[in-house]
Amino acid sequence: MKLKIAILAGDGIGPEVTHEAVNILKAVAEFGAHDFTFTPLLVGGIAIDKTGSPLPTETLEAALESDAVLMGAVGDNKFNALPPDKRPEAGLLQIRAALGGYANLRPSIAYPALSGNSPLRPEVTDGTDILFVRELLGGLYFGQPRSWDKEAQRAINTMVYTRAEVVRVARVAFELAQKRRKKLTSVDKANVLEVSQLWRATVTGIAKDYPDVTLEHQLVDSMAMHLMNIPRNFDVVLTENLFGDILSDEAGVITGSLGMLPSATIGGKVNLYEPVHGSAPDIAGQGKANPLGAILTAAMVLRHSAGLEQDAAAIEKAVAKVLADGHRTADIMRGGNASQHLVSTTEMGKLVHQALAESIDQRQAMHAV
Repeated sequence: MKLKIAILAGDGIGPEVTHEAVNILKAVAEFGAHDFTFTPLLVGGIAIDKTGSPLPTETLEAALESDAVLMGAVGDNKFNALPPDKRPEAGLLQIRAALGGYANLRPSIAYPALSGNSPLRPEVTDGTDILFVRELLGGLYFGQPRSWDKEAQRAINTMVYTRAEVVRVARVAFELAQKRRKKLTSVDKANVLEVSQLWRATVTGIAKDYPDVTLEHQLVDSMAMHLMNIPRNFDVVLTENLFGDILSDEAGVITGSLGMLPSATIGGKVNLYEPVHGSAPDIAGQGKANPLGAILTAAMVLRHSAGLEQDAAAIEKAVAKVLADGHRTADIMRGGNASQHLVSTTEMGKLVHQALAESIDQRQAMHAV
């Protein structure tokens, strides 16, 4: 398997966690005799410092020529005085739009070893395995008109969706549900918003093409409550852009830390992969960052851009083992638990690498019998 991966490590803790994710991908390439190439590129604040742009032309062109793009995180408070279209985050929005991915996949899994890290009771979170499918190129974030009249103190954002935009992301969600537990929950606000009425009617129509998948609809406010009360009841959750942003971040409560959440954006010219967490400049360079979200994001690269399901699952199994063995970065360390061991960003990466090697060795031994 050949795979050309653009690496946009970004700002803050981005380079640290991305380094560990790349190490894991290199290990998979070595174990499986794959040909993975990695091209480091600038994006975000570091790109502004070096080129004056949050997304240099060179970065975009190289990304478009790749098979996958793996990002860290962007942003730094020192750029807050810049206009919104000049800040590091603008680079992220620009590359998302250029790559064209419209379906953002965000898994939220309750690891048994981290049950004590969630403010929710273990009996609430146990067994939770949710995959959010968030529409990423429409809705309030991109709808026109949008404006801010500072003199009149009046601002406008517009939520817009076409049937075609809903159809394409709904099909992604249904196809993923077919590979999982065959249940799809579509989230909207159809009791108030015409856009949501279009959303619900369209998703209901598409469901006829997937008779093996059970479809249910939830209003976004009740969904927010159910996520905290009965999260294990959900499998694939389909949402529009704003609702998906909020709900998938809320689901970080289930895992115990945003540092555990990976994501993938698929459906465009090139798939884009990035952990959900931000750049956290306050802890950058201190070895405190949790690389597991980035490492789990690397697993999604293998699953969705290379079709290497077994290798992706091996990474996920390795992460679960390291957590079960009690190893923790600071964000998932629970005070007073003697069975836990505080480790640095680099140490956590090495532990996952070791567990991955053992997992792949066991798999290869089984195949050799």
